[in-house]
Amino acid sequence: MPLPCLSCLLFYIMVRVILLSFSPGGFSWWTILCVMTGSIVGVSLGLLCCIYVSTLHENDLWFSNIKVKSRAFLCSVVCVLVFTGLYELIHDNTTESKRTINILQRMNIYQEVFLSILYRILHIQTYLEPIYFYIYTVFALQTVYVISLFITSWLLSDSWLAGALSGVWYILNRVDTTRVEFTISLRENWSIPFFALQVAAITCYLRPQLKPIHQRVVLWLVFVSTFCFCLTWQFNQFVLLVQALIIFTLDCLDFFTAEQVVSLYLMQVLSLLLVWLLQFCNSMILGSLVLSFIVSALFIKHFQTGLKTGGFVIRIGKLALHTLLVLTLTFTINYSAKKILQLKSDEHIFKFIKAKFGLGATRDFDASLYLCEEAFGLLPLDTFERLAGTVLLYPYLCTLSVLFILLLLVALSNLREREDRTFRMRPDVAYNLLHTVFFGLLAFSTMRMKYLWTGHMCAFAAFGVCGKEVWSLYLRVLHCNTRTMLSHTLPPSQSLMEEISELREFYDPDTMELMEWIRLKTPKRAVFAGSMQLLAGIKLCTGRVLTNHPHYEDQALRERTRQVYQIYARQSAEEVHKVLGSVGADYIVLEDSICYERRHSRGCRLRDLLDLANGHIMDGPGENEPDLISASHPRFCEAIKTDMPPYSTLFTRVFKSKTFHVYKLKKLKKKKLS
Repeated sequence: MPLPCLSCLLFYIMVRVILLSFSPGGFSWWTILCVMTGSIVGVSLGLLCCIYVSTLHENDLWFSNIKVKSRAFLCSVVCVLVFTGLYELIHDNTTESKRTINILQRMNIYQEVFLSILYRILHIQTYLEPIYFYIYTVFALQTVYVISLFITSWLLSDSWLAGALSGVWYILNRVDTTRVEFTISLRENWSIPFFALQVAAITCYLRPQLKPIHQRVVLWLVFVSTFCFCLTWQFNQFVLLVQALIIFTLDCLDFFTAEQVVSLYLMQVLSLLLVWLLQFCNSMILGSLVLSFIVSALFIKHFQTGLKTGGFVIRIGKLALHTLLVLTLTFTINYSAKKILQLKSDEHIFKFIKAKFGLGATRDFDASLYLCEEAFGLLPLDTFERLAGTVLLYPYLCTLSVLFILLLLVALSNLREREDRTFRMRPDVAYNLLHTVFFGLLAFSTMRMKYLWTGHMCAFAAFGVCGKEVWSLYLRVLHCNTRTMLSHTLPPSQSLMEEISELREFYDPDTMELMEWIRLKTPKRAVFAGSMQLLAGIKLCTGRVLTNHPHYEDQALRERTRQVYQIYARQSAEEVHKVLGSVGADYIVLEDSICYERRHSRGCRLRDLLDLANGHIMDGPGENEPDLISASHPRFCEAIKTDMPPYSTLFTRVFKSKTFHVYKLKKLKKKKLS
């Protein structure tokens, strides 16, 4: 597979830099032996993780025994695009009804395009199915992920044993570090390994004893990994914004040199701009907050030349003014860019953030849709119980607290400009400390973002256990010995063996019956309306045209989704028929699991969100806001099943199962003009 080869190549470059940085005066046989041993262990752990998640995927779904159509359903809509021509991707008129869209511009699917080209070049069609080529590549990226964590902890601690510990912890905490084995095609499964590789490259770049030539090589790796991360995930700008804030903080506290700050900022900017070009000048990137922030930070930094001079009080005042100027200019540039570009693609995210932190009540459908999903809620407390069960949480918290206190002491010393400094902290350690703090806070606020934190958490905790700088303090705080750690690590090891031996099977006959009926009984150009998740499966399994789909980073598509979802609201048959007709729908698929939803509490069910957005009183017992009114029509998804006029006049039921009800829209006759 090409990705393991790429990871090994990158690993070789990083090891070469490690070797040179550890032994600037020359190589000793002992150093070479240690580095080679560490390299073998790192690659082995990466491959072990790849095999482990692949085995779990097969055991959980019995994937090799599933029919081809069922296999396809387990992936999202983007997987089908692997086998679509480039011209069809740029001029696609089969994904969204009555629209021709550029999928390469709208979605982050270049990885699928690359794989489709590679699949044909390698001439492996005769002995490897396309779907297997896809999933094996995604699993291979786990090798890149583990190797990146291995390198990060190795660089921080100067011991490959820390890298081995980080890899073991990553595998033991699989439930909280990755979900790749059951959500293969999520964009995060492509991007987070490259993000971990970027963190490893930044850690190497910040090593104090690195020579200029090595800095340039590693900086190139920072750019490549940042670019791959940005190209594969639509949320890249928000993650890079957090990273830019980390760089800005460490710059203000005098941990970085001016050259390091500018170089890291430029790598982010160049990566985003290159992605902007490849995505056919996607305006969402130019209107991103991270670009506005970096431009503002560099501009203000250029003119505030005396920022790091003067006494303690003067410097604090300068930093406060500097921060205020950067933030003011950031929001000014961002607001202007969005006005000029007429950009509304990411407004739903800011509405969600505003509502999440209680900055105003909202009935906005898009924001409420995010707020009511468990993945966008606070991090559950049972996460910490699992992390503690593998002996990861305790050394992590101890390392975090000790180093954070040290960071504060060093920051105060830097601000006072003392030449004889009692406390010191390496810039690579300072970066990784703030990295885990900032992304930890992000994980606390939004559970889905925990996968950006927990992997790095393994590397950071391993550094705390094996690093010379925190070893003695760590043992005093933790009050444990090696025997205690081994006794706690044994049960998780046993659970891994139990997971591997447990066999399950994918079973969803209702959904597959629906897909087979659509494929055999409906025209190939038929347009289907329904929930975003189900329509993605319909597109993949049957190739039919959709009214809407899960890609929510387009303002027009979000509005269309809200209109289509009126099938679950209290609307008249005429109004629903008019809305569906306007988007070109031929069929609608109603799901009982949505119409009679009980998974969410009152106020978070989809029908409740629609009622609130429409100004209607919600179902069931409970309070309603005083300005809400009773709807004049029954709920459409319930009333249509009565098959009474006017529903029977406008819709015909053509398929029914325990879960799904498919109705065909009748064409209304145009009235003749008298």
